Parts: sequence; structure tokens; C-alpha cells
Amino acid sequence: MNGTTALARRSFGETMRADIWWLQPLLVFIGLATFIVYSTWAAFQGTNYFVGNYVSPFYSPEMFGDSPHSWFGPKPGWWPGWLIFSPALLVLWAPAGFRVTCYYYRGAYYKAFWADPPACTVGEPRKSYWGERSFPLIMQNVHRYFLYLAILFLLVLAYDVWKAFWFSNGFGIGVGTIVLAINVVLLGGYTVGCHSLRHLAGGFLDQFSRSPTCYRAYACVTCFNRRHMLWAWLSLFWVGFADLYVRLCAMGIWHDVRLV
Repeated sequence: MNGTTALARRSFGETMRADIWWLQPLLVFIGLATFIVYSTWAAFQGTNYFVGNYVSPFYSPEMFGDSPHSWFGPKPGWWPGWLIFSPALLVLWAPAGFRVTCYYYRGAYYKAFWADPPACTVGEPRKSYWGERSFPLIMQNVHRYFLYLAILFLLVLAYDVWKAFWFSNGFGIGVGTIVLAINVVLLGGYTVGCHSLRHLAGGFLDQFSRSPTCYRAYACVTCFNRRHMLWAWLSLFWVGFADLYVRLCAMGIWHDVRLV
């Protein structure tokens, strides 16, 4: 005898789970919302983003600006007077795009901001499922291209750390040097663990024995990928803290301590 059984659809938030399933999406919402609000505010300031040999990672590479770190000098004359100018707005779209299209973050903010779904076996607020096959979510597939940009930005930030070792009186190490160095390490761990990089390193191979070099690269990326969520959160908040540190030092609220 053949037959079908229709499963009753859960209403939004309905579940048989007895645990506090809503805690994780709530924490993700608070964490991401806090970073979004702060980073947006900081990006539009256009001031207090550098002090001495330190420059905020939100503003690097500084294409045009007033700091000695600017690549092409101050704000160009062709910039419309009515349009807000901030060096961060010229570059921040690239690392932001890398984060927004990240495979981990997509799963995180889909649940936390869109309740899609809010959690496993919990009723969601819509009846259909489209996946990422239609606009605008199909644009998430550009993640691999943002990866290439993220690698270039990582090299620039590493150069900023090198500059942070050189003070007006020569080589030295300050608290800001360590803050910027940790930022690059965490961003590096997050970038190297990227799912797209893992595929590029060896995910396309059917037999690793035919390419030992790709296998070693794949194993290295996989090692970071296992903790991709941890790298994602640590790097997210540390890059925000790095901007805050440089900003408060530039405002004279904090004073950088020279260690060496």
C-alpha cells in the first residue's frame, strides 16, 4: 500500500526543543549589529584614523587622505563638494564584501537577522524556500572574487604593521604595533581558512596522490577552516578594536606606550 503523509507546518518560532535555542542567534545578532553600527560610524568620520606610524585598518590602504600614509595625496579636487568624503569609504567595501558573502557569516546572519530559519527544527516566518538561486542572493557567489581582494588587503595591512615598527627616532615596538600585528594574524587565520581558498588549494582534485603539493596546501587551509567560525569572530572584533585603539590615541584619550 502506497501513501503519503503530510507534515504539519510549524508556525514562526514553534518548536519542540526544550533548550534555549534562541540564545545563539540572539548573540550573533547583538555581535554583528554592534560591529555594523560602530564600523559604519567610524568609516564616515574621516578623521582621527591615524597617529604617528599607526593607521586604522578601516582606512588602509588610504588611497586619498590627509595622513602621511596616503598613497596619492589629499582629497582630489574632482571629488564633489556635496558628497561626504572619507578615505575608508573608498576601500572598506572590499573587506565588507568578503565578510558579507562568507559561507559562515551567511548562515549566521540568515538565522540572526532574517530568521531563515531561526534555528534547527524551529518554525520560520515564510512558507517557501528559494535558496540562493535568484537575485539578490545569487550575488553571494562572488565570494571567491572578494577572496582575491582580501588577500591583497592582507598584504597591505602586513605592510602597515612593518611601518608600525618605525617611529620618528627609529625602530621600536609600541602597544599599537602589537595591536596591529595581532589584527593581521587574526585576519590571516580567517582568510586562510576561507572555504573558497580551500577549494582552490585542492578541493577540485579527485585524487590527492596525483598532486602532493596541492594536498599539503589543502591540509593547511583545512586546519584553519576547522576553526573558521572562531577566526571569523576574533578577527571581526579585533579589527574593530584596532580602529578604536588608533582613534582614541589620535584623539589623545589613550596614550600609546612604547615598549621597546
